[in-house]
Amino acid sequence: MDKKLFIVIVFFGVINLLAFFIMLLDKNKSKKAGAERISEGLLFFMATVFGSVGVYTGMIAFHHKTKKWYFIVGIPMLIIQNIALLHLIYVNVTSW
Repeated sequence: MDKKLFIVIVFFGVINLLAFFIMLLDKNKSKKAGAERISEGLLFFMATVFGSVGVYTGMIAFHHKTKKWYFIVGIPMLIIQNIALLHLIYVNVTSW
């Protein structure tokens, strides 16, 4: 495997794992009365900076934020955006 591709895959994996666990943390906090929650802005930020697959997987796995239309529509759109940007980065990095 190409070293640059490996780096892109590892980066994508780490960010998505982090986003997945942030969704788990917020789901657990949502069950506790008075617990300080993770903002939806941070969840969308994580999705925007290549963590969209992790956020979406967390949505499905934990049944979290699945009734909010902006998560149902926005996160899949960010998955497409993330994949397009990663492809663009990979193509430009490999041409160096």
